[in-house]
Amino acid sequence: MSKLTFNVLDDLNQSLKVLSDFIAKPDTKEVIEKAISIMASSIKNGGKIMSAGNGGSMCDAMHFAEELTGRYRDNRPSYPAIAIADPSHLTCVGNDYGFDYVFSRFLEGMGFKGDVFLGISTSGNSKNIIEACKVCKEKGLTSIVLLGKDGGKLKDLCDLPIIVPHDGYADRIQEVHTMIIHIMIRGIEELLK
Repeated sequence: MSKLTFNVLDDLNQSLKVLSDFIAKPDTKEVIEKAISIMASSIKNGGKIMSAGNGGSMCDAMHFAEELTGRYRDNRPSYPAIAIADPSHLTCVGNDYGFDYVFSRFLEGMGFKGDVFLGISTSGNSKNIIEACKVCKEKGLTSIVLLGKDGGKLKDLCDLPIIVPHDGYADRIQEVHTMIIHIMIRGIEELLK
């Protein structure tokens, strides 16, 4: 068996640094708490949360939604959340309109004023998340987007950007996004008790 060409501890330390840099931002606590409050208020007032991302970020979007419709830490009622991840929808819209519109078309049909869109884009420039945020503005949905790097184009297009500042590989950003998602779910559960 060949030896690894990298030091496992270096990866763990890099992950720790990305998390530490995010924690050190002056608005980290407030922006996450604001996202929690917006989502919990939407649910309390009869709204729902729709989440979306590409690749690993789609997996995070699905994980977020299933924890809300299922459960996270405690038994409680199911909360209205759905990941935009239906293969028939994605391939239909991708084929007929183009991949840039796979999320926005879903929001056009399923999003209503008072709902929340949780987008995830490690680059901050995912065209299909950009199009989704445009529909949110048109229809009165609140857009919260988990971002990486410097926030890209999406930081100015969404209502609440949550930026993990890291210029390296996307996996380090996704690790922090997963942590933020877990904190948001925990906060939603607490506010809706």
